[in-house]
Amino acid sequence: MKQLKGRFNGLTVVKVLIYIFFGLFLILPLISVILVSFTGQPINLLGSLTDPATFSSTVEKFKEASFDYYKKIFTTRSYFAALKNSLLLSFLVTIVVTLVCIPLAYGIARTKMPFKKTISALCMVPLIVPTFISAYAFIIMLGRSGWVTQIYNALGGEGMLMNPYSMSGIMLVQVFFFFPYALWPLVAAFKVSDLSLEEASQNLGAKNLFTFAFITFPLALPGIISSALLIFTVSFSDFGTPIILAPKETNLLVVEAYREMAGFFNWGGAAILTVVMVLVAGFFFWLQHLFTKGKNYGTVSGKPKQQKLSDHKGLNWTLSIYSLIVVLIPCLAMVSIAIQSFATTWGKDPLPNGYTLQHYKTIFSTSLGNIQNSIILALGALVVSVIISTFVSYFVVRQNSSALDFMVSIPLVVPGIAFGIALIQTFNTAPLQLTGTAILLIIAYTIRRLPYMIRSTMGTMRAIKQDIEEAAINLGATQLTAAMTIIGPLMLPGIAAGSVLVFVTVIKEASVSILLAPAEWAPMSLAIFQNILRGEYYTAAAMSIVLVVLVLVLQALANRLGKKQL
Repeated sequence: MKQLKGRFNGLTVVKVLIYIFFGLFLILPLISVILVSFTGQPINLLGSLTDPATFSSTVEKFKEASFDYYKKIFTTRSYFAALKNSLLLSFLVTIVVTLVCIPLAYGIARTKMPFKKTISALCMVPLIVPTFISAYAFIIMLGRSGWVTQIYNALGGEGMLMNPYSMSGIMLVQVFFFFPYALWPLVAAFKVSDLSLEEASQNLGAKNLFTFAFITFPLALPGIISSALLIFTVSFSDFGTPIILAPKETNLLVVEAYREMAGFFNWGGAAILTVVMVLVAGFFFWLQHLFTKGKNYGTVSGKPKQQKLSDHKGLNWTLSIYSLIVVLIPCLAMVSIAIQSFATTWGKDPLPNGYTLQHYKTIFSTSLGNIQNSIILALGALVVSVIISTFVSYFVVRQNSSALDFMVSIPLVVPGIAFGIALIQTFNTAPLQLTGTAILLIIAYTIRRLPYMIRSTMGTMRAIKQDIEEAAINLGATQLTAAMTIIGPLMLPGIAAGSVLVFVTVIKEASVSILLAPAEWAPMSLAIFQNILRGEYYTAAAMSIVLVVLVLVLQALANRLGKKQL
């Protein structure tokens, strides 16, 4: 009896509650969507456990289960085209981003190129901007009335320089707004390689280009492959860019899944597309993990050598100009949105006809509720994230809970649109009819962003020595009390840094918001999306700037907290 009491303490209860939370709102929705992909009809697993009539209905649905929807992936033209186009788009974006980032990363890591600090700072701009806003920015630039189009026509061109409403347009946006995801891992890869091998190559008479191609590049290859696989996953899961720019005749998996769910209520079609998205994203996430963990390319050992940066003027200036061009494009996109937010009318000329603050007055008078909703929902997700991540970090670090560690990593694999569809299909009926409520939206935000919070708190948890906690227990405190009163306060630096990161990413969230947010709880991201669809471009631009400024301030706060923690 004493052994049972010793095992079943306050911390055990908390752990069980966390497992129930993830089981109910993560594992169950994924299982439900898999089952719906076989039946083609909504499956109420929770209702089947509490209501005999629902259980009988579920049994009848299972009797009609088949692989028909899986066959449709290859036999239905729209489904197969969506899968093929999504894979092709992600592959092309991955190749182009990798090629774009290699010289940029080399310049930052290994040269004394001019304006390096400015370029590094500007490379953070794309990370601040939600993808649907960046897509909208390219419409302002390259659309039929875009200022780039006006300049192109004035120089003798006809029509648009590039049609943003195309696969090329989607690819262009993703390349220039996703490249930082690959850039910084590549910078790290170039920084850690052993310079003595390059020096040996040059001492033997090899030219700089030859040394780069056969020494420097192969040493950075693990980082390049890992970055490429990450970009593929990010591009494949992106919802914001395709939903704004994808033409009707071009099917993409995320857009097709959204249309099947929100437009046609085709449960089976939405389910099978969701399953495919999760499988593809999971496969490439696994590949990235495999290349990161499975091979040893170590070349650094013994006493570290000071890195010698290249001072070749021709190379440095070439890389600097190239890098400035790369970072200039997303900066011009954001400047375009800022200009439109102040414009009276803009379309016939490269610059607006006049400027006004009326659009900002409009959003602060009519859309203030959306701003408040974003903050309230983000705070709700933040509170839940802090509580769960603190205990999860404790269980993983102190108790080596590998199962819990694996479970909280699952959201990294599941695209936002896929997770939103899974939640809708699971909680659309009693006994937990949460679809269309702010509660489900907060839960979705929490689960989607928990991995970021947990990585921050886990690092702090590992730095806390166990003897502090043991001293409290020896003085009579329970493990739960010691965890809450001793460990909790010591984890505050990691919690603070992770909290701002969660808040920032929730504010930017688009896919889950568009699918799950009820009208009375519409956040800024959904309001901007709806304004763009309604053609209210000037108010959409003004709200986009408000959202970006809010994210920018929070990101600066996160960086400051991170420096204090170090």
